[in-house]
Amino acid sequence: MPGTPMPRPTAPVSAGRYGHLFRPGYVHRDLYASPELFAAEMRHLFGNTWVYVGHESEIPQPNDFVMRTVGRRPVILCRKEDGGLSVLLNRCTHRGALVCRTPRGNARHFTCGYHAWTFLNDGRCTGVPLKHAYGSEYDRADQNLRSIAVDAYRGFIFASVSPHVPPLVEHLAGARDFLDQWLDRDGARPVLVQNGDMQFQTHANWKTVYDNAGDGYHPPFSHTSMLRVFADRYGDVDMQYYAKNFDESPLLSKDLGRGHTTLDQRPAMHAESAWRRQHVSPGREALEAALVDRYGAEEALRMLDASTGSGLNLNIFPNLLIIGNQIQMLEPVAVNRTVVRWFSTTLDGAPPEINATRLRLQEDFPSFGEVDDTAQFESCQHGLEDVPELEWVDIRRHMDTGAGRTDTDGYWREPISSDLHLRCYYGAWRRIMEEAAAR
Repeated sequence: MPGTPMPRPTAPVSAGRYGHLFRPGYVHRDLYASPELFAAEMRHLFGNTWVYVGHESEIPQPNDFVMRTVGRRPVILCRKEDGGLSVLLNRCTHRGALVCRTPRGNARHFTCGYHAWTFLNDGRCTGVPLKHAYGSEYDRADQNLRSIAVDAYRGFIFASVSPHVPPLVEHLAGARDFLDQWLDRDGARPVLVQNGDMQFQTHANWKTVYDNAGDGYHPPFSHTSMLRVFADRYGDVDMQYYAKNFDESPLLSKDLGRGHTTLDQRPAMHAESAWRRQHVSPGREALEAALVDRYGAEEALRMLDASTGSGLNLNIFPNLLIIGNQIQMLEPVAVNRTVVRWFSTTLDGAPPEINATRLRLQEDFPSFGEVDDTAQFESCQHGLEDVPELEWVDIRRHMDTGAGRTDTDGYWREPISSDLHLRCYYGAWRRIMEEAAAR
């Protein structure tokens, strides 16, 4: 479905409280290195937008729950008794202790370990030991846990602390089109997120990680050794990143509105067969042979192509990244510390060989490429924090080359190596932060 036409992105024109951090084509190092600015982001940015907190398949049964964060705020994502969703601030209304200290489980209520105050998973306070000591006017309902806004789009659950956010579908803007494409690749089988997650802790600002998600400039340089090994062993698996000028390839970057972007590598990955392009993974030949035996060669290859890495990096501001078949969630911890969580996905009702293939492929990049990226994140953080004499970070690639245009789907596109991603999301960053500062 064509998207809403997107004009060429421009930076916000008003200076506002944060205008000193921006100038055309540059952002200030404080955005990555200032503890005070990080604290403001956690309160005002993550507190005034929709933040991804989990997938519905993670809590399939009544009373299932998982612990998550919304800009460092501990929250509990719950499936209530009636099947509805709730997101509760994980803070006892008595003295502030966590009422839930277990990462996931099934519970109709939560009991604070400090003084045993008890709360249902819809937030209602149902138990206060020795309640008589608070007097006859005491109303237990005043002590309910705080629920925050929650909404879902095709299984992806978002929460917001603020009542001022737009409807979720409006917030997602053009990212909806690409999320739909990602979900509908293999006959729209429901995606399941039920295999736990792989966690990386990197000593870098969360935006350094988010920058990289939309950076198509770094792969042939940061991942040189990985790409060379794969090319030597398995042939052409680099999707044209070894081309002398890979900006002339069909790979591209797109602005999807409201800070969301995509790196679209599908024109190269799926030019022939995405499955044939992949390098060897454990059990590859046996899995393919089983599918061919059951479904025939043509249908087996179609299913394998659909479940091979999508070729789409979808970046939903501020903390949700979809890379290949994986869902990646960013959890900021400190100005120079971020937890990156990779969630593998399977397909409900798919042949077991397809889901086994997805899991094997999903082990690949976190094992090989993420270590390269993490080294770069931490190197950037070192330079940004410890070289105060150089204040500005350059985000000018393809800003003024005239290489961008509106694509046939209505979205603004630029070559794969563009800094379009950073310019787009920093526009959303400024808007949300300035609106919060004005309240």
